[in-house]
Amino acid sequence: MKICPQCTSVWPFALVLFMSTLVAFVTWLVISFAGADPLQSAIATLLAFVAVGGTMLHYVIACMQRHCHHGGQHSVQGPQHQGAMH
Repeated sequence: MKICPQCTSVWPFALVLFMSTLVAFVTWLVISFAGADPLQSAIATLLAFVAVGGTMLHYVIACMQRHCHHGGQHSVQGPQHQGAMH
């Protein structure tokens, strides 16, 4: 996945890191309070972090590519709707 060099910003990736860390922390809290083994808690926390982080990272990169307006060669055009809406 190539991103336009002019469209790169740290904030979307920082938001992905923050949200996936928050979800992983809440997952760890819930599983720990349930009395699970520490190894099971660590594995579930890691899985939650990777699943949420990976999904959101894919979404952020796709959005950055789709909304790029620098010359048109980097942007991905969506389907064009024909006709009027009633």
